[in-house]
Amino acid sequence: MIKYKEVILPNGLQILVNRDHASKLAAVNILYKVGARNESEHKTGFAHLFEHLMFRGTHNVPDFDTPVQMACGENNAFTTNDYTNFYITLPKENIATALWLESDRMRNLNLSAEACEAEKQVVIEEFKQRYLNQPYGDELLLLRDMCYKVHPYRWATIGISPEHIERATMEDVKNFYDLHYRPSRAILSISADMPEDEMIALATEYFADIEDVGGDIAPVPEEPKQCEPRRLEVERDVPATDVTIAFHMGDRLSRDFFFGDLASDLLAGGESSRLVNRLVKERGLFSSVNAYITGSLDAGLFIIKGRLMPSTTVEDAEAALWGELNDLKAGNISDYELEKVKNKFEANILMGEINIMNKAMNLGFYAMTGDLSLLNGEAAIFRSITRQEIMTFATECFTLNNSSTLIYRAK
Repeated sequence: MIKYKEVILPNGLQILVNRDHASKLAAVNILYKVGARNESEHKTGFAHLFEHLMFRGTHNVPDFDTPVQMACGENNAFTTNDYTNFYITLPKENIATALWLESDRMRNLNLSAEACEAEKQVVIEEFKQRYLNQPYGDELLLLRDMCYKVHPYRWATIGISPEHIERATMEDVKNFYDLHYRPSRAILSISADMPEDEMIALATEYFADIEDVGGDIAPVPEEPKQCEPRRLEVERDVPATDVTIAFHMGDRLSRDFFFGDLASDLLAGGESSRLVNRLVKERGLFSSVNAYITGSLDAGLFIIKGRLMPSTTVEDAEAALWGELNDLKAGNISDYELEKVKNKFEANILMGEINIMNKAMNLGFYAMTGDLSLLNGEAAIFRSITRQEIMTFATECFTLNNSSTLIYRAK
């Protein structure tokens, strides 16, 4: 269990602190509630661009990394479709350095034309290298675009096209920063061996005087229910054909999330899983298989996929994947299987509570979802799931009219 104390400053900044008696380090995490879901379809990739720009320095600190390194710390960041996360670990004696740096770049970021142009080129090159010039690079982009017609999950965090970043103006960039990188759009979470009130006082000292300015956040459009099967076949210069089937499912706060997460682990949770044993080892249809959920804040996807062996036809591959899904619908789940995956989830949750950085990140993430009780309550939810509930989830989710199939053929 992760114990914490929470306060919200008058400017809207949410602060969560955890005292970890076992660590000599401090973990400072700041989550901004901005991801690809907050972008316009005509201006995508901005959240990811800002992940880069936030390390360009401020008007007060020209180089963000140098003070962190001088404080014997490490820092990094990542962007998702739902949020952007920045984190620093350093000796607890130097925690003020992390808070000073994060508060400074919240409102004083260097958005000069030179800095923006340099990072725009980095992001454009990343788009080309990871998605356009990489084998299977556009596979997820194609799948998202097929599954979503209205919701911004239609594009990945990198964006729809590098042209969107290329033609971004300085006004576009500054408007995005002012709208999203402000106290009421942020969650600061800290884990360290310090009294909780002391951590809150330090955070308040550095962040309380930051004015919360910016406009209203546009509502995210709701994806309409899919009522017909979708299918896309493409041909690419890749070594083997992939078959991927995606299904719409509930959002992160729904019980669907837990059913889907558990079902995906029943199918593909390691080398002893159903898909690996049956479709790779026994039948030799695939060289690799997987099943997972996107875990999105809004309604997400359950995805099952496999990379075909040269002798396997697409028809046989699809039939095999549907066969495994139908097996879950029929409730063919042993007590041993169910207990094994539940134990795995519980172990992963407990392991996540050991690392100081994980604690700080989890505090921020669960606060972002809107239900902090899940921080210490998910193990009990997974433990409570029954075979009948998985059957019901599978029956309602794994239907032809709710499916989007991508055939990614090797030339």
